[in-house]
Amino acid sequence: MAIYHLHVKVIGRKAGSSAVASAAYRSASRLRDERIDRVQDFSAKRGVVHSEVMLPEGAPEHLGDRERLWNDVEAFEVRKDAQLAREVEFAIPREMTQAQGIELARDFAQVEFVDQGMIADLNVHWDIGEDGMPKPHAHVMLTMRSVDENGFGQKVRDWNRTEIVERWRERWAEHVNERLAELDIDARIDHRSLEAQGIGLEPQSQIGAPAQRIESEGIEAADRADMHREIARNNGARIIADPSVALGAITQQQSTFTRRDMAMFAHRHSDGIEQYNAVMGAMRNAPDLVELGQDGRGEDRFTTRDMIEAEQRLHRAAELMAEKELHEVSNRDREAALARAEQRGLVLSGEQADALAHVTDGRDLGIVVGYAGTGKSAMLGVAREAWEASGFEVRGVALSGIAAENLESGSGIASRTIASLEHGWKNGRDMLTSRDVLVMDEAGMVGTRQLERVLSHAAEAGAKVVLVGDPQQLQSIEAGAAFRSIHDRYGGVEIHEVRRQREDWQRDATRDLATGRTGHAIHAYDAHDMVHEAQTREQAREDLIDRWDRDRQASPDSSRIILTHTNAEVRELNEAARDRMREAGDLGEDVRVTVERGARNFAAGDRVMFLQNERGLGVKNGTLGTIEQVSEHSMSVRTDDGRGISFDLKDYDRIDHGYAATIHKAQGMTVDRTHVLATPGMDAHGSYVALSRHRNGMDLHYGRDDFASQDRLARTLSRDRAKDMATDYEQQIDPAQDYAERRGIAFRARVAQIMRRLMPEGVRDAVDRMLDRRLHQTDKGAPGREVGTEPERGRVRGEAQRQVAVGAETAELDPQAAMRRARTQALIRHARAVDAFLEEKRQGLVPSDDHWRDLTAARKAFNELRPHGWQDAETAYNKDNSLAREAASGRVVRTIHALELETEIRTDPQHRADRFVERWQKLARDSQHKYAVGDYSGHKAARREMGNMAMSLERDAQMESLLRGRKRELGIDMDFDSGRSLGRALAFSHGIDFGRGRGLGL
Repeated sequence: MAIYHLHVKVIGRKAGSSAVASAAYRSASRLRDERIDRVQDFSAKRGVVHSEVMLPEGAPEHLGDRERLWNDVEAFEVRKDAQLAREVEFAIPREMTQAQGIELARDFAQVEFVDQGMIADLNVHWDIGEDGMPKPHAHVMLTMRSVDENGFGQKVRDWNRTEIVERWRERWAEHVNERLAELDIDARIDHRSLEAQGIGLEPQSQIGAPAQRIESEGIEAADRADMHREIARNNGARIIADPSVALGAITQQQSTFTRRDMAMFAHRHSDGIEQYNAVMGAMRNAPDLVELGQDGRGEDRFTTRDMIEAEQRLHRAAELMAEKELHEVSNRDREAALARAEQRGLVLSGEQADALAHVTDGRDLGIVVGYAGTGKSAMLGVAREAWEASGFEVRGVALSGIAAENLESGSGIASRTIASLEHGWKNGRDMLTSRDVLVMDEAGMVGTRQLERVLSHAAEAGAKVVLVGDPQQLQSIEAGAAFRSIHDRYGGVEIHEVRRQREDWQRDATRDLATGRTGHAIHAYDAHDMVHEAQTREQAREDLIDRWDRDRQASPDSSRIILTHTNAEVRELNEAARDRMREAGDLGEDVRVTVERGARNFAAGDRVMFLQNERGLGVKNGTLGTIEQVSEHSMSVRTDDGRGISFDLKDYDRIDHGYAATIHKAQGMTVDRTHVLATPGMDAHGSYVALSRHRNGMDLHYGRDDFASQDRLARTLSRDRAKDMATDYEQQIDPAQDYAERRGIAFRARVAQIMRRLMPEGVRDAVDRMLDRRLHQTDKGAPGREVGTEPERGRVRGEAQRQVAVGAETAELDPQAAMRRARTQALIRHARAVDAFLEEKRQGLVPSDDHWRDLTAARKAFNELRPHGWQDAETAYNKDNSLAREAASGRVVRTIHALELETEIRTDPQHRADRFVERWQKLARDSQHKYAVGDYSGHKAARREMGNMAMSLERDAQMESLLRGRKRELGIDMDFDSGRSLGRALAFSHGIDFGRGRGLGL
């Protein structure tokens, strides 16, 4: 995605720099430096795609010669510490073609530098990184003196002012965003925090091999490490001066954040511990910081006043529209549209018909939530006909170009990107009116601020907006879960009946994915031999290509796509798929072509994907097609919707092989079969999209080096990373659970059932608590009755039964809270039983039968609410007895964290091994440190614990097996396979007495 980067520096002799050498390097040319009588030759440098000297009006023509220009500058500046030139370096959006990027850089240099009287030496670099992705950027060397027909004059001090640099930063962002919108490219430089205070934070470049290569070439600006630190230091100073810059940057992609998020941001944007502490202090004390309370993990969450105000504006606009009914469609027009659809063979389901009635009922705000493949677009096509028959103009928008294309092809609604629509509004074009219906597809991917701007504009214009999407699919890149939040507040209609898949069990699997039950879906596909395990990811990739190739040859007329999470994997899979096409003789003669992502071989028959919206060609970012003809200069493609497209590669080069695509490119896509490579970066939202694109079948491949087992695969692909809103915490609700419940997950009934089944035990606990209170009151001298009598106990028991019954009914209304309370109560009850049991053992007593019965009952109750809960809890208590006493007293936060960790360790053997290695290495470091500082008792304690860990391997064959390949991490530098167990080898390597767990040293 596009990034913001603009860096300004001075090239001067004080740093040992030469203007001629700098210009030669940036232009990849050979220039003679007359001052030192040396040729600076960098003509072998690659990646420079445009180079020119731009002269202001009135400058002598001879200064347009680069060598003459910079030698004149060197001759004019006589001081040994002279400042020779100013350089402005900025990143060009990789979403642009080279021609567009060059034009963008030229226009910016002309307006901001040349028109102001500076000579600009512009050089555009289009480097390709190690990952195969382009890194386009421009270097502009600027003169620092006034110039007229006689040559250079006085230095212009105004060009040194901080304000002009701030203006360049702001103007570059505006310049880029305007051009991106004009080109209908769905990307933006997110620079709004700069608008708030006049300056932004600079992204820091990576320090790696490229920097080392530059340094070896002897270029003065090659020390990337110093530049990295300088940028961090400057950013830190800006944050200390105005911490809202940092808070604004954090909330560009998330509505709320934690202290850890702030610490990570401060670490990146500061230089040294002293500045880090100052940055953290500024952020914590910022007037814009708002503390929201704790999240479900017990972490404090924060947001900003700006974020809260944006959410409030969003809801005000939505509320205003929800209250108006100015766009009603008559029954006659609706029925006529339905009749025409039926004539075409389209019969809406009951849910689709309900959705049609909802979006055409007159209200200015319509909301449709639908699972993947439920026919939302088909329903919208019927709605379009009804709206148009009633005299309304229907427009469609979506966040990405391919989503807009899918909306248009599926519904007939003319569609474009939200960015291009907003650009039109900014320039007074395409404004909404009260006769407009604006349909936004894939609304769940739209961030809070952008959706607020659209709704506010529509509300002001009196237009109708219909939001269509699925909050469980891919999340917004920008901050917020705006679509989900609006649906929570104002309701809507939901479509659950999946139509895309042709078999019932696959439609059930899609519903499982939609409701967060990813594991169920994976097991269903596994039962039908569609989940495939390999030892490594590399082998999984090969197996996937084998299966894809067999499918391709068996069903040549069917559509298919390979999906995975990262661009790097897409590149590998594209190359592997193309190799199979070549081996089968299905490709024409290769033509080597340099496109935006680098050099590629293309041939007739190749599958290709367009990577940028281009209205002139009628393609979007994500459009797929097959090459019909290709040469070094041009290409003809037949798109999947049957259109023939021809273009010159110098005009459009944003194209790549299209056998494989990222999951993000696939949202809204439908094919006959998908082949998915799972990698650890996936989550529930990406899994939902990837595993629901097909009509006929899906194959999921994974390697055991990524996922130790299928259960681990299911857990990773089930990770919920749903975004939140600041207002979620204001209402104290769990938005993800609330949404899942409304989608039909049988959660409320389950909680109520558990509460009723546990009622006798709940009654007993309630009775005990009430009797304790009554006795306490009597002891205090409060007027009371004979609390120990049976009549009084009966009355209290009846009251407790009523309270528990009410609790069960409440569970049906608020199951999430009820389940949390029930689990917490079960945890506390079990902890009390364990603590009592341990107390008797501490006193040297044998636990009584009553204690055993209490412990057994508590274990059973705990497992009712959390399977294996008591086993995991007692494992944690064995490691730290104090946890049981804490939990017994009602302080459960530490215990819950320990319990969750033990659950993860129990279910994932590899995680157990990781924990063992981590614990061992920590003890080894502690032991050495304590010995070095003279803490011999601490040293011995650490050594004893290491001995105990080594001995534990004697009775844990699984752990010993897992650790045998990690001896280097454990500090074993010898071969222990000749009869010696791993535990004994571990103890021997570290000089530990294996028999007693005691160190041999002091």
